[in-house]
Amino acid sequence: MQVTLEPVTAENFETLMEMELPPEQAHFLASNAYSIAQSHYYTDWRPRAIYCDGAPAGFALYDVKSNDELGHYAIYRLMVDYPHQGQGIGRRAMELLLSQIRAYPDARRITICYKPSNTTAARFYASLGFVETNIDEAGEMIAEILL
Repeated sequence: MQVTLEPVTAENFETLMEMELPPEQAHFLASNAYSIAQSHYYTDWRPRAIYCDGAPAGFALYDVKSNDELGHYAIYRLMVDYPHQGQGIGRRAMELLLSQIRAYPDARRITICYKPSNTTAARFYASLGFVETNIDEAGEMIAEILL
């Protein structure tokens, strides 16, 4: 299985927008369509298509200057299309994303937010080195990796 992060393009954006999470996960994450639209208006945001063996399998979105703070990178979305879940694609995609962010010369901090009730996300992000820090004003848990 080969997982890669690719640009969102005119050729793949519709496939990405049609991807769905199962009902029990859908309330945890904004849709890919909403996220792709946001990325066109927030110039520091970077959308990425997650590919597995050459085919679209998910979506990721990160910010290269979170809260206008140099060196603070924030991962806003990570989703794997429902039919592709449970195969390790999300873990490999996150490892690739973290590696890309760490390669930025100014990278000092990487954050991610999730609903405190999403215990699966909490375990997953902790296994990648994220440490929970506090709850933000929207009621989401903030976890970070300091570089």
